[in-house]
Amino acid sequence: MPARPRAGEPDPEVPFVMAYWVLKVILTPIFLLFWRVRVEGREHVPKKGPAVLAANHQSFCDSFFLPLVVRRKVTYLAKAEYFDSKRTEWFFRAAGQIPIRRGGGKVSERALETAREVLAQGKVLGLYPEGTRTLDQFVHKGRTGVSRLSRECGVPVIPVGISGTVEVQPVDSNFMRPFKTVTIRFGPPMRMPPTSNPEDPFEDHDHTVCRDFTDELMHEIARLSGRQYCNEYVPSRRAREAQQTQERVS
Repeated sequence: MPARPRAGEPDPEVPFVMAYWVLKVILTPIFLLFWRVRVEGREHVPKKGPAVLAANHQSFCDSFFLPLVVRRKVTYLAKAEYFDSKRTEWFFRAAGQIPIRRGGGKVSERALETAREVLAQGKVLGLYPEGTRTLDQFVHKGRTGVSRLSRECGVPVIPVGISGTVEVQPVDSNFMRPFKTVTIRFGPPMRMPPTSNPEDPFEDHDHTVCRDFTDELMHEIARLSGRQYCNEYVPSRRAREAQQTQERVS
């Protein structure tokens, strides 16, 4: 998360905030011209205050269609690799995305800390609890970071089901196919019970409670997206490639 400017200093994020709305004004009519976008339950997104939008993830363009239909600015934690090029860095920052190096341990904690900062500023945070894009027809088991954010920050989590984007842009495709239908359904807000000690949010951290909440959230996302739920994490790309190699050999 970029450091906040000192008093009297210009905010370096202001140009990106302005660019976000300019991009949205330009791209919205283009998207609506080339794709039929259906929206259900948008009233569940709060008009103000911090909130998390938790959606299934099947295509790179999910991060374009979801903000398109939300009337507030949506901030994503995106792969840092997208920012390696100066040309793409400006675009992704203008699209409301913050670079995060993926991985476990301390990297995951830094990602959660960045998410907390976004929510502390009263913003809407977009997350994919599955952790990565899926290559099958299922909604997979989610990571519990979303439940921790809800508990520690006292914010609602709005489940979102996205369907149709994988037909628009399949995994590993650089092009978006026109004239497809994309449906985005928002469910009623879900909320973890707040921590009893805000100064030490980990004091009453119960992994079982977080796991149960996350599982309930993922079942709701599956229902909204019209997909079946799979109680397994999304396989890593390396694991998928190894399995494909083994299948070819056998």
